[in-house]
Amino acid sequence: MTYDGFPPFISAQLHYLINHFAHPVRVEQAWSGSKYSNTLDRFTLLIPYCLDTIKWDVIYNAEFPHAPPDIIFGPEDEDFHPFYNESGGEGDSRSIKNSLATWNNKDPTRLLALIWELRDQYMSYQRKRVGEVDDDRLKFEICTMLSREGIEMHMSSGVEKPEEVKFAVPLMDMNINKMVVGCPWRHPQKISLQVIYPVNRKYVSAPSAPHLKLMSTPALKSLFSVDDVKLPPWLDGMCMAEYLPHLEETLERQHFFIL
Repeated sequence: MTYDGFPPFISAQLHYLINHFAHPVRVEQAWSGSKYSNTLDRFTLLIPYCLDTIKWDVIYNAEFPHAPPDIIFGPEDEDFHPFYNESGGEGDSRSIKNSLATWNNKDPTRLLALIWELRDQYMSYQRKRVGEVDDDRLKFEICTMLSREGIEMHMSSGVEKPEEVKFAVPLMDMNINKMVVGCPWRHPQKISLQVIYPVNRKYVSAPSAPHLKLMSTPALKSLFSVDDVKLPPWLDGMCMAEYLPHLEETLERQHFFIL
């Protein structure tokens, strides 16, 4: 993406974010907030999360360059208030130690710090939402999986779709990038299992198997197609903590990491 049309300070911050964020962030669209100028000062970011993307609008004001941007979250996340103070109110963000309180429009790293902090808080927010679901099976699965590093989870609900909880479970604790000679990738390449559970508001004696899908980062697909991996069967009464070792053994037998 070119950064023509943005003021220099926004362009510098956006360029740094795109090139240094730990996940491949993309700009979906950009526009101007002024009726009298074509200067771009707001845009939509697509941020990888839980093997999907979340969309956040970043709203600068080119007429007030020293002010930090506002971040508009998605319609399902109206209860996400990351900078509430300890007394329970939003208050003045300058009194709270966060990326807005230390904002400096001349520092090209500040947008990255802000988005990273918000994504980290969003992960905690979603974990709290999932933990509050009144579903015995989900509560058990969460307890058995939390020992794994890097698990992300997302609670999805809406008027026209059933409630479900999605997990992104990283597999095989190995650095794939280091295993590829002349690795061309800037971002870490990973293999994960997407696990989707429908929310059951009452106890089910024989719950059905979750929806399982093996997924990889897009760049890795050029070397190995996870779609060709046959997932091991989900046995009656099995939980995710029992299933994951079988899956990882399957990947090892198929010599996945001999690239």
